[in-house]
Amino acid sequence: MKSTVKILLLICITSGFVLLWLFYPYNRMIVLERVRSEQPIAYYLPLHTEQQFEINYIHSIHLSNVKEQYTITDHDKLRFEYMQYEDVAIGLPGYAEEGEILEFKDGVYTLIFENRVIDSFVLYVGRVNTDLSLQYEQQEYHLKEYLDKGQSYDFHVAKVSNVTLWKGVRLDGK
Repeated sequence: MKSTVKILLLICITSGFVLLWLFYPYNRMIVLERVRSEQPIAYYLPLHTEQQFEINYIHSIHLSNVKEQYTITDHDKLRFEYMQYEDVAIGLPGYAEEGEILEFKDGVYTLIFENRVIDSFVLYVGRVNTDLSLQYEQQEYHLKEYLDKGQSYDFHVAKVSNVTLWKGVRLDGK
């Protein structure tokens, strides 16, 4: 009788650990989740020690390079540090607003944000065949190789479970 109880207890404990491993959200990820879609899909990039990343793209109207830098806060929010671009006009301001500093040097505008912290942002993947990449830990991920053109994605940081992770796509190929 005692061995049966021990076996049942061992099965319960093992099952508890397996369920915890499967369903507890402990994987800290950059998440790109398709919005306005009947079949939403999420793309994941695991976060390690580095807390900064860049989004690099070609502006659809100016056809010039734009670089945005973000830092991930302790509470998984995104601190928009700065953006750099070569032309001003649609979507690329030629002046600084309150809480911003605009610098112009060597033909490049740098718009620095003093304290802009956001939960997420929407990333639209244009149909034009131009560069759109995420740079994290000295690795460049060409997002148009993964994401569908003409779709919008909610870009945020979250902890996800292994089950949730298996339902999505890993950008790092693992």
